[in-house]
Amino acid sequence: MHRSLRFLVPTLLLAACVAGPASADRFRLELEGGAAWQLRNDFAVPGDTGTRVAFDEGNGGPFGAFRGTLWYDLGPRSSLRLLAAPLRATGTVASSAPVDFNGTTFAAGRPIDVTYVFDSYRLSYVYRFKSSGPVSFRAGLTAKVRDAKIELEQAGLASAKTNTGFVPLLYGGVRWQMTDALALDLDVDAAAASQGRAEDVALRLEAKVSPKVDLFVGARTLEGGADNDEVYSFAWFAYAVGGVSFRF
Repeated sequence: MHRSLRFLVPTLLLAACVAGPASADRFRLELEGGAAWQLRNDFAVPGDTGTRVAFDEGNGGPFGAFRGTLWYDLGPRSSLRLLAAPLRATGTVASSAPVDFNGTTFAAGRPIDVTYVFDSYRLSYVYRFKSSGPVSFRAGLTAKVRDAKIELEQAGLASAKTNTGFVPLLYGGVRWQMTDALALDLDVDAAAASQGRAEDVALRLEAKVSPKVDLFVGARTLEGGADNDEVYSFAWFAYAVGGVSFRF
């Protein structure tokens, strides 16, 4: 089982137990899948002396992408959101000069296999503002844990840089309820600092197909990175997504 699924399943069960007995339809489970393309993916390890590698060149994708989100309504206007969003891209790069990566030197002119992993786990508190019209707004705070890895391999030589860290994000959203059955929804997690930034933005068209089931299609962009002595890494992915949402 993928390590993200090993994390997601028990965490969702724990959230349900902590929430305790709940009235009908306080939970909403969203399952999203689709394809992701690399628009940019540059990295160097160490960030100040390593060789800059442009992984996106010749490795644009698409790559399979999925995520799972569990919502729990604390009350009429506030919710908790638990999200697991794994991301994995693989490909091959070639350099006319030796590549220094994480203390290992890879030979010039020979293919280098690259594995890029950026798994994201988030817990958010979301508040929905009162609205009397078809457009509504929401805002909140997100605690994000990233589990990242960049690994290079060449003819039996391998080196990997891993990083697990905590990132606080701001959450925001806008929803336009066009009809009783159709809605357009914008969802944003983002933050920026002097040494890095992170954005996850989705625009979805949602259709209610039954009182408890919605279908959706849309687009997502994921962008961010860090620039310090330890690592330089900036990536930008574009997604085409679809999925289903269940209330229970």
